[in-house]
Amino acid sequence: MMNTSRCILFGAAAFLLFVFSAVYVFSDGEESKYKLLRESMVKNQIEARGVKNELVLHAMRTVKRHLFVPAKSREYAYRDSALPIAENQTISQPYIVALMTELLQPKPEHSILEIGTGSGYQAAVLAEICENVYTIEIVEPLAKQAKSLLTSLWYQTIQFKTGDGYQGWEEHAPFDGIMVTAAPKQIPQPLVEQLKEGGRMVIPVGDQNQTLMLLTKKDGVLHKKEIIPVRFVPMTGETLKK
Repeated sequence: MMNTSRCILFGAAAFLLFVFSAVYVFSDGEESKYKLLRESMVKNQIEARGVKNELVLHAMRTVKRHLFVPAKSREYAYRDSALPIAENQTISQPYIVALMTELLQPKPEHSILEIGTGSGYQAAVLAEICENVYTIEIVEPLAKQAKSLLTSLWYQTIQFKTGDGYQGWEEHAPFDGIMVTAAPKQIPQPLVEQLKEGGRMVIPVGDQNQTLMLLTKKDGVLHKKEIIPVRFVPMTGETLKK
C-alpha cells in the first residue's frame, strides 16, 4: 500500500505533467496557426502581387511576424496592412517588406545596410538571406527592443547601431545593398557614397507625396527608377534639421 507522502508526490508530478503538456499543446497549436497564416500571407498578399524571388518568399514564410508587433496586435500580424508599434512608428505592410527586399536582389554573400530598424522585422527578413546585415535605428528604445528580440531569436549575423541613419555606417562600407525604411525628402549623399559599385538602394523619398525608388550605381553614376507611391514615417536626424 502506497504511503501518504508518495501519494502526494505522485499527484503533484501528475499535475505538473498535465500542466506542461497542456502548455506544449497550446503553444504548438498557436505556432501551427501562425504558420498557416504566414503561408496564406505569402500566397495571397505577396506572390499574388508578383513577388517571385524564392529567397525572399522563403524568408517571408520563415520570419514570425507576430513576434515583432505589440501583443495586443498579434491577431492582426499577418493582415495586409502596416501596424503601429512603439514610439509612434510602424511595421510595414508585408507586401512592401517583400517588394523592397526583392528590389534589393539580396544574395547570401551580400553585405546589407538597413536604415530604420524599427521593430526588427525587416532586419530579420534580410538576415534570413544575407550573411551580413547592419541596421541603424535613431530611436533608442526601439533600437534596444529590436536588438533584444533579434538576439533572443538567434539572428547572430545582424550588427546594431543606435544613431542617425542619414550618415550611414561608413566603417562597414561599401555595401552591396542599402534599404531605407523611413522617408527623407532627398536621397542622403552619405548613403550614395557608401553604396558599392553595382549595388542597389531601395528608399522611399518625399514629404507628403512619397515614391519608392530603386537606385543602382553603375560606373559611379546613380541611376534612379520610380517604383510605386508609398507612405512611410519621415526620416529624422540632426542632418535633416539643418
